[in-house]
Amino acid sequence: MKILIGTCLSLLCLAVSHAQEKKPNILFAIADDWGMHAGVYGTRWVQTPAFDRIAKEGLLFKNAYTPVAKCAPSRAIVLTGRHAWQNEEAGNHMSYFPAKLKSWPEVLAEKGWHMGITGKGWGPGIANNSEGKPRQITGKQYNKHKAKPLTSEMGNNDYTENFRDFLDDTPKDTPWCFWYGSTEPHRGYEFQSGVNKGGKKLSDIDRVPAYWPDTETVRHDMLDYALEVEHTDRHLGLMIAELEKRGELDNTLIIVTADHGMSFPRVKGYAYHDSNHIPLAIRWPGGVKNPGRIIEDFVSFIDIAATMLDAAGIAEKDSGMMPITGRSWREIWESEKSGQVIAERDHTLIGKERTDVGRPQNQGYPIRGIVTHEMLYLRNYEPTRWPAGNPETGYLDTDGGPTKSLILDMGREDRQNKYWRLNFGLRGAEELYDLTLDSDCTQNLAEESVHEEKVKSLQTRMETELKQQGDPRMAGNGKIFDEYTPTTGDGFYEKFMRGEKIKAGWVSPTDFEKAPLAPEELK
Repeated sequence: MKILIGTCLSLLCLAVSHAQEKKPNILFAIADDWGMHAGVYGTRWVQTPAFDRIAKEGLLFKNAYTPVAKCAPSRAIVLTGRHAWQNEEAGNHMSYFPAKLKSWPEVLAEKGWHMGITGKGWGPGIANNSEGKPRQITGKQYNKHKAKPLTSEMGNNDYTENFRDFLDDTPKDTPWCFWYGSTEPHRGYEFQSGVNKGGKKLSDIDRVPAYWPDTETVRHDMLDYALEVEHTDRHLGLMIAELEKRGELDNTLIIVTADHGMSFPRVKGYAYHDSNHIPLAIRWPGGVKNPGRIIEDFVSFIDIAATMLDAAGIAEKDSGMMPITGRSWREIWESEKSGQVIAERDHTLIGKERTDVGRPQNQGYPIRGIVTHEMLYLRNYEPTRWPAGNPETGYLDTDGGPTKSLILDMGREDRQNKYWRLNFGLRGAEELYDLTLDSDCTQNLAEESVHEEKVKSLQTRMETELKQQGDPRMAGNGKIFDEYTPTTGDGFYEKFMRGEKIKAGWVSPTDFEKAPLAPEELK
């Protein structure tokens, strides 16, 4: 009898153990160009009930960052768990994704997961394997279903219906992972759609960032962006409802984020606080302890690959991926603490190389930076270059739109205009901002002698980590990033200056200055 009881108990424990080891399904939602604007972050002019629910029933992160504020390099970091300066060509925008850099969706698919995507995955760029064949770097595409968009500029992807197709295709008892890649709120926007179709009011906006003029045009532009954020959130809510309907919600790890800040001047393509600071919320009843917590730890896109492998029960050594720089968020979700959970997560690194074409010889605007709770330090390695791209080729690092056009016109009237200088003017070699007093990063403290020691301290801390990570720029080989051939717009500057007709559909025809601007014109 004792032997029988013991055997039964052993079998019961084994069954419980296997139940506990059941792999979660994963819904990874990543919006295109969505900044820190959500109800749970205190934004009054954007309604995000689905994101807010994920945060309230899971974890809300206040200090999540992408290392690079441009689509392709940011998403490459998500996929590899490595910084842009570790990803070779994939550290640039419009790039070739090296065949040796394996993505975590490819790993999950190899390990038997049903892996799918709707909308935008990695790009723009080309991702082929060693034989030159296209890779399913973010999974099998599910884009068949279309729906009439609310505005003339929104995409027509019926993300939710495509998600249903994916779920219907999932074999029984097979774990799945779905990448919901909303192309909203990427530009363009239907001007004044936030008011005319979203029922919003210009007075809904409680604050316009200090680096833009507070005008009706800018407020309309912000509300048009808000309407597209809400479109992304609406589909997220419908996906959550579908999981509830199928009884799969509580066994699904849901991660909701965005690739970088909004596609406005001085945000997307730059390295300021609003550029790299991103929304992030996680819901997973099977893994997150004490849900409803607000986390102040610094977390980065370099952590996502490690987190995905960890949640899927796949050891990094068995993944075939290049060494991952980031760390899993398991320590955070298994803790019951709010605020700062892990003491050493008190900063993160950011930066960029070539985030668009349009400069001579395909040059980028290289930056490395470090963010702490109090400060942002930036090192601009080529300060004689134009940070937003050359004026005569349309400032291509900044997407076209009403706010950009307005500020460019201000600059044409007066090159001393503070908004033009903040958004499109030249920068010094170093920048330092006190985020506790100036989160908009408009008051550069780097040249004030009182901050000299702070600048040196942050620079040393940053460069120590960059050297450990093998950043080519720390070894004097930063030019390699300019030498990588872009997949689109190769030699744009030289061709344009020769009078060739070149398409640059992401900017407005009026963005191009009639002639190059000389630095002495700005004094």
